[in-house]
Amino acid sequence: MVPNGETSHKGKNSGEVRQIQLPPLHNFSRQVSLETGFAALNAEENRGKNAAFSPRGAKDRRILSRNGKSLGITTGAVAGADGVRKGDFNMFRTKSALHKQLSMLPIRKESGFDLQNPDGSSAAGGGGESGREESINQSVPAGRYFAALRGPELDEVKDSEDILLPTDQIWPFLLRFPINCFGICLGLGSQTILWQSLSTNPAMSFLHIPPYINTAIWFLALLTLVSVSLTYALKTAFFLEAVRREYFHPVRINFFFAPWISCMFLAIGAPPSLAPARPHPAVWCALFAPVFVLELKIYGQWLSGGKRRLCKLANPSSHLSVVGNFVGAVLAARVGWGEAGKFLWAIGIAHYLCVFVTLYQRLPTSQTLPKELHPVYCMFIATPSAASLAWNAIYGEFDAVARTFYFIALFLYTSLIVRINFFRGFKFSVAWWSYTFPMTTASMAAIKYAEEVPTILSKGLALGLALISSAIVSSLFISTLLHGFVWCSLFPNDLAIAISRSKHSSSARNITIAKDLKSAPASRSRYDNLRRWAKKSLIPTTIDHHSSGHDSDEKRCTI
Repeated sequence: MVPNGETSHKGKNSGEVRQIQLPPLHNFSRQVSLETGFAALNAEENRGKNAAFSPRGAKDRRILSRNGKSLGITTGAVAGADGVRKGDFNMFRTKSALHKQLSMLPIRKESGFDLQNPDGSSAAGGGGESGREESINQSVPAGRYFAALRGPELDEVKDSEDILLPTDQIWPFLLRFPINCFGICLGLGSQTILWQSLSTNPAMSFLHIPPYINTAIWFLALLTLVSVSLTYALKTAFFLEAVRREYFHPVRINFFFAPWISCMFLAIGAPPSLAPARPHPAVWCALFAPVFVLELKIYGQWLSGGKRRLCKLANPSSHLSVVGNFVGAVLAARVGWGEAGKFLWAIGIAHYLCVFVTLYQRLPTSQTLPKELHPVYCMFIATPSAASLAWNAIYGEFDAVARTFYFIALFLYTSLIVRINFFRGFKFSVAWWSYTFPMTTASMAAIKYAEEVPTILSKGLALGLALISSAIVSSLFISTLLHGFVWCSLFPNDLAIAISRSKHSSSARNITIAKDLKSAPASRSRYDNLRRWAKKSLIPTTIDHHSSGHDSDEKRCTI
């Protein structure tokens, strides 16, 4: 009979028995998963072989939670102040060419030796850094976003989903800065055109709007565009993988049109004192070329089908990918390229009809829109309003075609106003800015209609829509400043980009980890230690301190 924590060893040449002191056994009061046990085992190994177990050691050990939390060892997000990393944000960082070449070296693949982490302290969990990076760098399927996220903007993670980054700490600012921030530039940029029309249009001459308002708003919009563009450029430079995930997001992919549309807004609404009446054609070429490249990519996916066909991805934000054609047509007419404007108008109206019918019809293969009404529905107003303005800019008159699209936009606008109660009770988000420019374009179309049909009703309608859009932009501007600088709640953790590529149950993840550990010869001993640790933690043990010494010895031997 050998006491607990000791084992006997008999020498070869003598009958001498030596007692070897072993670390004391740890009893656990509840079962834990294989992943949590592996994380705790790594934490104990990192303390050193000769480190003493402190009384607070049990408190330092954390059980990784599930729903809405990090994936634990599969991402390296193990919390602790004793050398264990709290969150592996490096998985979303931009990988240099040297890093990619080192990850492909045979010595790293065959021996498991990591040149980036020679001490073996990559991430807590035996999957390996290279395996996780390969999984992260792969594009997330479109259907996975719909399955893991909810909300009209697909920015809320479902309770049953696990994410790749920890939620109990604040992420780096660039990682929390979404592409939706360009919606601020859309709202302010469209306001420059609105106030330019209010100060120069003959139908609004009774207001006596001074031109310096347009100049002040233009400089504010330019400053905002430069700030947001520089910040997102830094995000692209340091967190390219996060930008890739936003590009494959069914909603956020449409916001990649926003920077270029905002630039075209500024080119159209530039004050006469700062820009010539007719911009140079190179301005149109430089601003619309990225939009055209994105359209070739996205419209090609709609046409060719597959997992990213229109009936699968259609949402109100898809109008952003169509509005760029009409804004580009207006700018083409400004630079004197009328035929280019007609070409863009034809492309825009063809795809607008596809998006409009798809959203109205809601095919069985489509994802249903949320029941609650949300400001995202204001995007329905943007495209017909921009189409009427583009037709007027190309042909020089607000004729029957332009009026038809204006009346469509006016009807959709009215259908949203009568349901104003459904807009209440929603949490403020920076994405709301992108829903301001549709109301601004409707106001500009109403001003053009009032110029063509100068009646009291048409002028009053144009003035009312202009006041509504300006009031909404002003309120959002104040709310943005308060949330950004006073309450510091403008940029929460962007959970939408941290979903896993595929959903696995905990048992499936445990089986995968066990297979990886068994297949690696260098990890065989760690796998055996893990099995012994898990076996000890799962066997209920009760030691009666008041029992006899003989009974205690029997219980220890049983363990």
